[in-house]
Order: sequence, then C-alpha cells, then structure tokens
Amino acid sequence: MLKALEMVEKERQPKQVLLHNDQGTVYTSYAFQHLAKEKGITISMSLKGNCHDNAVIESFHSSLKAETFY
Repeated sequence: MLKALEMVEKERQPKQVLLHNDQGTVYTSYAFQHLAKEKGITISMSLKGNCHDNAVIESFHSSLKAETFY
C-alpha cells in the first residue's frame, strides 16, 4: 500500500488527497501514517464494526488493485 501511495503521488500529482479506509493494521501502522502525513494526505477511517463503511472501501481497494497491479 505504501508503494501505491507513492505511485499515485508521482504519476498523478494530486493537490489534495483524502484516503478513506478501514482500521486494518496496514492503515494504522506507523509507516503508513507517517508517509501519509509526510505527503499531506488526509486519512479517514471507518468506525470499528461498521460493515457498511467497510463494504465501500473494500470495493474501492479492489478497483485500486485492479487498476494498479493488473
């Protein structure tokens, strides 16, 4: 996921980024949080146990993976 963030910044050079995700270990890790802060990315996380928020972000991550890696 860290590489994906760096790739988006390099290729698309967005002015503002809001990244919404679940509270998985990847997204709550120090490395991810530090990189996001360093790059000026605003992090938004769904509430624990909120399956409706999670369904949306899981769908987004599926699309992101398909566009990025396949």
